[in-house]
Amino acid sequence: MIRTLQFSNFYSFRDDAEVSFEVGRQPAASQYDLAYADGARGNKVLAVVGANGSGKTQLLKPLAFLSWFVADSFLSSEPKARIPFRPHALSPEVPTCFELTFDLDGEQYRYRLELDQQQVLHESLHLKTSRLFSYLFVREREADGYRVKQKGFGFRNSQARQVRGNVSLLAAAHMHDVPLASAMVEYFRGFSYNLQVTGRAHYDHMRLLNSALFFQDNPALHRRASELLCRLDLGLEDVELEEVEISGSGELDIKEPLYMPMGVHRSADDTFRLPFLDESSGTQSAYVLLHRILPVLEQGGIAVIDELDNDLHPHMLEAFLDLFRFEHSNPHQAQLIFSCHTAEVFNLLAKHQVYLVEKRDLESEAWRLDDMVGLRADDNLYAKYQSGALGAVPEIRA
Repeated sequence: MIRTLQFSNFYSFRDDAEVSFEVGRQPAASQYDLAYADGARGNKVLAVVGANGSGKTQLLKPLAFLSWFVADSFLSSEPKARIPFRPHALSPEVPTCFELTFDLDGEQYRYRLELDQQQVLHESLHLKTSRLFSYLFVREREADGYRVKQKGFGFRNSQARQVRGNVSLLAAAHMHDVPLASAMVEYFRGFSYNLQVTGRAHYDHMRLLNSALFFQDNPALHRRASELLCRLDLGLEDVELEEVEISGSGELDIKEPLYMPMGVHRSADDTFRLPFLDESSGTQSAYVLLHRILPVLEQGGIAVIDELDNDLHPHMLEAFLDLFRFEHSNPHQAQLIFSCHTAEVFNLLAKHQVYLVEKRDLESEAWRLDDMVGLRADDNLYAKYQSGALGAVPEIRA
């Protein structure tokens, strides 16, 4: 479970930024609370709200980037490839920094990463012991290569020093069967996201087919997705999967066979089936979205969803949040952080569960609503946001 994320000089965020799932003692208990290993309270759900172009997506991207970097950079990067991110356009020579604090298997860890687009400058993993964090490994770039020190991490120093500069030491150690590194890679692979380097991965038919293939391989989750789609009043009685042949499928980045979700519709007199390509864009988007959310609810982890409300009626937002809210649908205390434009989110969540994002002088900044002085827990957040009193609304020029 994630506690805090701090980062700087990443896309539109030039200065230090923080995303905290920690709650503290003051807010009243809610069904969106979770318990960390030390008994502290955290949030299952965080919403990110702001105007177009303010930096909402960029506030989510660090989690997607760290997931890829820790879990997959060793196998998916060419030896001399640039690391796929961008620093702020006004600080191209300044290193980008991340610090993620999280719980795993009853322990609290801190992962730190400093890098530019060519190489890692610093990477370290720390374990909390009593009140302090002790390092498990520290990797530092020096003039003649990397210096690595370890304390019980279990990766041979001669191998650790040879890990190339554009990949994570954790990813490399995992390939050498270091148990703690493998546990970390598995944790970071538990991040599910609809983001890529350029922003949100927009819906297309290939994503629909990939989702269908996933559900074909996971029939229990497919049944759950079908039940949810039918309950969301999309005019469906059932969702079935049918093997299909699609012209030009060899150009798609998916394995064969291919499957098409088929919507089953029933009336008093008859029944018919429609391929999802003929269903509404909202139905298709909800199906793809469940591909991202249901595995996290099933296994634990975090879903990082940009524009959760895209193509969906605002009333459906609450139904998706409820999946994380209740213990029967979220037994492993999975977390969700999402961006949206739906102002109704202020009626669904408390002030410590909402981040606002604005861009000023070409730099994004983010703050949690409970950091705003004078904002009470019983204030009408929806009305205040709609009136512009909280900020983070578009400034439309005449």
